[in-house]
Amino acid sequence: MAPSKRPHAGGSGATLALAVGNRELVVRRFQISVTAGADKGRTATSDGMELTAGTSDGNDLVLTDPTVSRHHFVIAATDAGFLLRDLGSTNGTRLAGCRVESALLEPDALLRVGETTLRFEVRDDSISEPLSEDDRYGSAIGRSAPMRRIFALLPRVAASEAVVLIEGETGTGKTLLAQALHGQSSRSRGPFAVLDCSTIPPTLIESELFGHEKGAFTGAHVARAGIFESAGGGTVFLDEIGELPLELQPKLLRALEERTVKRIGSQTEVRLDVRIIAATNRDLREMVNRGTFRPDLFYRLNVMRLRIPPLRERRDDIPLLVEYFWKQFAKDAASRPPAELMTALLGSDLRGNVRELRSAVERAVLLEDPELWRDLSTEDSPMPAGAAPDYETFDPAVPFRLAKERMTARWERWYVGELLRRSGRNLTAAARIGRMDRGYLRELLKQHKVPLPEGDD
Repeated sequence: MAPSKRPHAGGSGATLALAVGNRELVVRRFQISVTAGADKGRTATSDGMELTAGTSDGNDLVLTDPTVSRHHFVIAATDAGFLLRDLGSTNGTRLAGCRVESALLEPDALLRVGETTLRFEVRDDSISEPLSEDDRYGSAIGRSAPMRRIFALLPRVAASEAVVLIEGETGTGKTLLAQALHGQSSRSRGPFAVLDCSTIPPTLIESELFGHEKGAFTGAHVARAGIFESAGGGTVFLDEIGELPLELQPKLLRALEERTVKRIGSQTEVRLDVRIIAATNRDLREMVNRGTFRPDLFYRLNVMRLRIPPLRERRDDIPLLVEYFWKQFAKDAASRPPAELMTALLGSDLRGNVRELRSAVERAVLLEDPELWRDLSTEDSPMPAGAAPDYETFDPAVPFRLAKERMTARWERWYVGELLRRSGRNLTAAARIGRMDRGYLRELLKQHKVPLPEGDD
């Protein structure tokens, strides 16, 4: 099928990587070959959207160079070209002699990783991936090619019992996708149990996962089943799996491998009858490189990997989502979102993705003022970290609810910024001072665009 639309190409990486047709996504194939180093002569060719290289067996190109990281870099076909991204490697990835975190590649570009040199080449052949004709799957919505590609995969994924790993930034809809998979699976009549690993104190996560017997620890006054046991016949959704403490990861791996668990304080094994779906807003490969996530657990979770792109990579979905949310919040269900609102939101940064878009539409319905809609994409600029919030700011045109939201956000940003400053920019110490979970503090810092300590971003 001849593609009906040619994607734009940006920067120096102008080589066409993707073409979108009515029912298929055409992906240009590419390859990397070792031209110098211990693995000279090795080659890997893409069979999909991306290709990875590193010393771990799970990579497309497995290298033996000891100066190369487990998961060193990934090259992905995007609508802007072929995007190289270093995965937080120890010795870095160099292009034209410069260490880069990400770059668009030209054909025949030479890469240097550790003591190894590789050549990137674009092939003449391509792969076709189907696109769904529907613009939704369950409660997940999207008409863009990336979302319709995911929707085309989901029926087969839902019909299997395979472990699924869903990646995506905060607010992209990972939970909705997990719910949709459960709802279309043979386990749909069973429970859909959610455990957010970022919001539960580390001391309680093991009990939440595996349960405990009466008297197993201080405060265990009654026996309690863990999420794996209580969700029998259904699906367990482990949200923000990247926040799971390192010391608990072997126990989760054992549960996945042996399909049994033991309650804390018990020697009796409980047979599992659940499907596992995990989600993360991090790249677990980078965490493996840093030693904060076990590689064997990553491989066990990475059976079927789905990446939900952020809204900035699928702006075609914004009008559809705006209309959907408008119908939810508008008093007149037959009304349509005004053109001024659509223009404002299409030009908005929307770093909070679908969750932020939903809140913006809800505020727009509440405001009922086109002049204020135009300002949705340039709301009150964030208060600088360290600056105390001004409680005397008053705008009679802003309703109470929105004014409260803005002031709360400004206070939160000041507070977490102060925590970080007073702890010497040590995230663990800051969480201890604020008596809050470290993962939750990290998410608040990201949400309010407060720079994270080096090594935590």
